[in-house]
Amino acid sequence: MDKKQDYSNHARYFPFHHFFLAPLSLAFFIWTLIDLDFSSSEAIAESIKSFILAIMVLSLPMLSRIYALKNQNRIIFAEMRARYAELSGKAFREKEEKLKGGQIIALRFASDEELLPLIEETIEKNYSPKEIKMKIKNWKGDYQRV
Repeated sequence: MDKKQDYSNHARYFPFHHFFLAPLSLAFFIWTLIDLDFSSSEAIAESIKSFILAIMVLSLPMLSRIYALKNQNRIIFAEMRARYAELSGKAFREKEEKLKGGQIIALRFASDEELLPLIEETIEKNYSPKEIKMKIKNWKGDYQRV
């Protein structure tokens, strides 16, 4: 298990994505922009093909990250529905309608003891995700977050 998680260290980086693939894709895109050549019709055609390829290469790491995070968020919503039902004996639907997605994701880090009161307080005071995370005293780590 990773070191104990809290607000200060819960952000995750995937080194291959964040420090290799994304910067390399951006560098390729910039290199392609610098290398565009409009001196002849053949050069223009090559430049357009290179530019399209560079956009694709730049988009793929971002798109794969977006897909992973959207899927992870769906899992968190299902987890929160199950936790709320287990702790309160009621469906989460009524509370879920009063919360924003980011708030629900932030509430995921609250311990079982803190979750129900923090949900009520968040609805009443409309806390931001950051405020919710700062209020959590007993952090429930998510060591598998993408």
